Amino acid sequence: MSARIEVTPHTALIDVARAIVLSGFSPHAELDVTARQRQHDGSEWESVNRFVADETGTVDLRTAAPVSGDYAASGVQPMGVVWSMRCVKEAPGADSIEPLQVDLEVRDSHGATARASFVQQIQAEGVTRREVHADGVVGTLFIPATPGPHPAVVVLNGSGGGINEPRAALYAAHGVAALALGYFKAPGLPPTISRTPLEYFARALDWLRQTVQPRNGFVAVAGQSRGAELALLLGATYPERVSGVIGYVPSAVLHGTLRAGAADEPPDSVAWTLAGKPLPHVWEDNRHADWSAFRHPPTPGEPLRQAPAFVSALDDSAAVARSRIAVERIAAPILLISGTDDGFWPSSHYAAMIVDDLTRRGFAHSVEHLRYEGAGHSILFPYVPTTLVARPHPVAGVRITAGGTAAANAHANEASWPRVLRFIETASGAA
Repeated sequence: MSARIEVTPHTALIDVARAIVLSGFSPHAELDVTARQRQHDGSEWESVNRFVADETGTVDLRTAAPVSGDYAASGVQPMGVVWSMRCVKEAPGADSIEPLQVDLEVRDSHGATARASFVQQIQAEGVTRREVHADGVVGTLFIPATPGPHPAVVVLNGSGGGINEPRAALYAAHGVAALALGYFKAPGLPPTISRTPLEYFARALDWLRQTVQPRNGFVAVAGQSRGAELALLLGATYPERVSGVIGYVPSAVLHGTLRAGAADEPPDSVAWTLAGKPLPHVWEDNRHADWSAFRHPPTPGEPLRQAPAFVSALDDSAAVARSRIAVERIAAPILLISGTDDGFWPSSHYAAMIVDDLTRRGFAHSVEHLRYEGAGHSILFPYVPTTLVARPHPVAGVRITAGGTAAANAHANEASWPRVLRFIETASGAA
């Protein structure tokens, strides 16, 4: 029997785990498994892990752990060959909903080789994509292939700006109408986050509700990082428009422009306005804020770990009080997702602040905090490489570490995504 690799399913959504079985090799041979992927931005990724075949010359990655390699310390990981891929050629990040291919190659210690590949889809068959430029609203709308009505969600990026089509497309693959909404650094929008009016999002929420006629009128807002800060702020400002809030690595307080403002603006410039008036943020007149971790790495040449600067700002209780997001005004369930080793800002602490605050106030809706030990700021969806934790900021260009280990980040991705889908299903009245 010749050496071969079987991957099941070959083509499926990116969040579907694959069964990868190596067979036809020499009994008890050492097998080096190399996985490679070229992503949409031109970056190249690779993992190498060594396994030992059983007495039949077989290795099933669902039950076998590598004896050495990129995820050997993590034991059995059916999709470890994917998340442990290291970036061997870096490129500027770029969102795309085009399918990704993972190429596998196996060589054993007796010279036998086998090759195979599998395809990770982001946009499911039958999901429709529509670019949106209506009433000043800019984004991309994804509608599920299944009959409606569907629950709906607005998907917000963080301080990198742009339009998060992959996340929205994946929501639509699971029966949720999703508007990937841009609010800066996208065609037809301002280049920076500076003085972003909340009224823009009210128009977007109204447009989405009128356009898709969601099931039970359900429209959630889901954001990442600054997008999570914004999602909570929108829920508190427009409770009648927001049916649920999902905050990936959120904040409990409002922040200034930080790294997403204009080049000539200080980082404590105003990010959000309402009725033309600036909303107070935690850096404004803060008596204890220490910017050093925000500006300088502890070791020259190392990426910035800026979270300590955000922790220092919380020492000014008056600044925190005037900048806190009034989450008690939200008239809907809330789901918060955080990593305890967040290098950008203290998302686990922020999420705990929100939960404690709402508990004290007797909040009438469900509040859940998914806290992932050892994970960082980049909690996404499952089965993507998680090893590159330091990247240049998309606006400022400064290299910052998001924190977290590759294994912890991979676990957070895999564990949180079904909980998010279940949250929408339950909150929209489908469960």
